[in-house]
Amino acid sequence: MNKFKEMQVFCRIVELGTFSAVAREKGISAMMISKHIKQLESDLGVTLINRQTRKLQITEIGNNYYQQCKKILEDIDSLECSISQLSSNVKGVLRINAPIDFGGLYMVPVIAEYQKKYPDVEVLMSLDNAEIELSAGEFDMSIVVTDILDEGVVARKIAQTSLCTYAAPSYIKKQGEPLEVNDLLRHKCLHYLGTPHGNSWVFSDEGERVEISPQWIFASNNGRALCQAAALGMGVVRSPALSVKPYVISGELVEILADYRIKNLSVYATYLQRNYYPAKMSTFLDFLVAYFAE
Repeated sequence: MNKFKEMQVFCRIVELGTFSAVAREKGISAMMISKHIKQLESDLGVTLINRQTRKLQITEIGNNYYQQCKKILEDIDSLECSISQLSSNVKGVLRINAPIDFGGLYMVPVIAEYQKKYPDVEVLMSLDNAEIELSAGEFDMSIVVTDILDEGVVARKIAQTSLCTYAAPSYIKKQGEPLEVNDLLRHKCLHYLGTPHGNSWVFSDEGERVEISPQWIFASNNGRALCQAAALGMGVVRSPALSVKPYVISGELVEILADYRIKNLSVYATYLQRNYYPAKMSTFLDFLVAYFAE
C-alpha cells in the first residue's frame, strides 16, 4: 500500500475520531481504512490505535507519530501550493463554512461573481451556526460574525456591522416603543440561540456595557426565522444590521434603541496559518475583501 495514503488516513482518523467517518469522507469502505492502519502499524512495528475499548484511543506513540505525520503532510501540501502559484490557472474545490443567515443572504452573490472570474474553482459551502474546528480539515475557511475571535486561527476582516434592536411598526403601535434597555424586560422578545453571550442581550450605553436577560417568547438558531417573526409583530429582535437590511428597506422592521447599538461586530474569514495558501484560497480572500469594500 501507499505509505503517503496510509499517513493521510491515520491523520484523518485522529482528527475525525472513527474509521467510518474517514471512510465516508474518502468514499471507501471502513474495511479498507482498517487495512491501511494495519499495514502502517505492521511497517512501523508499533500500535498506533488501541481498538480494545469502545472508543478508539490513540496510543502515546500514535500521538507522537500523528504530530510528525501532520507536519510532513502540511509541508507537502505547502510545496504543492507554492508550485501551483506558478500556474495562471486557478482551480480546485474551495470548502467554506458560513453562518446560515449571512451565508444565505450575502455569500451566494459573492461566489457567483467570483466564479465569473475564476470558472475552474468549484465552491462547496456549508451553512451552519455551530462553531467549526478548522483543524479537523473539513473546511478551508470559515466565515464568522462575532465580537470574540477564537485563538489559533488567522482572521481577515471582510465587513463590519452593528448589533441592533428591531420591531415591526404593528408591534410598536400595539405594545409601545421601548425607550431604554430595561424597558425590554416588559416586552416580548425573540432570542437568537447559540451566541457567545448565552441568554443575555448585550448593549452599549455611551461606551459602557449593559447586559440584561429578557423573557423571550420565541427562540431559534435561524436569524431569518426570527426576523420573520418580528416582521409579523411577534416581538422585539436583536440582530446584526447586515442581516436585517432587507426587512428595514421594505419597512417591515424599524430600528429601536438606536443609542444602545453594539458597533464593533465584525465579519471575518478565518483559516489556519500555513506557509503557502493555494491560489483558490488567496484569490477568494482578496475577492471577498474587495467585494464588501464596494
